[in-house]
Amino acid sequence: MQKLTITLVSLLSWILFSNVVIAAEKATKDECIEMCKAAAKMLEENRAAGIKEISNPKGKFVWKDSYVFLMDKSGKMLAHPFSLHLLKKDSLLNDTDYNHVKPKKIFEEFIYVAFKNGQGWVDYKWPRPNKKTPENKFTYIQRVGWTDMLVGAGTY
Repeated sequence: MQKLTITLVSLLSWILFSNVVIAAEKATKDECIEMCKAAAKMLEENRAAGIKEISNPKGKFVWKDSYVFLMDKSGKMLAHPFSLHLLKKDSLLNDTDYNHVKPKKIFEEFIYVAFKNGQGWVDYKWPRPNKKTPENKFTYIQRVGWTDMLVGAGTY
């Protein structure tokens, strides 16, 4: 009986601890906004340095379970720390999210939000880095000053 109790207490502790660690690793919406503002500022001050930093998977624009990406108004991905295959396309405007029931042209929506409103949120389905199953994702989009670029960062 004592072994069972110790095993159950250990298991319960592990489950509770795991949930705390997982919860601590989730980016917040406020962090997404702050990171986009910081990335936009860096890009306005030094475009090359900003692109290099956003592209770095170990850089300051990668945190918890999120990251900043950079696109231009034509739909070209200019910098992304993980999805390098997106950089190879001339335009992502016809690409959709991973919602098989009702696909959404998310990159087109990113551009609309950035250049119509200056900033805002877009929701869609997308897999986490190094995962295959799509999840609900909410991405903050912000235009970079008066340039033809936008940055985005999301949370699941």
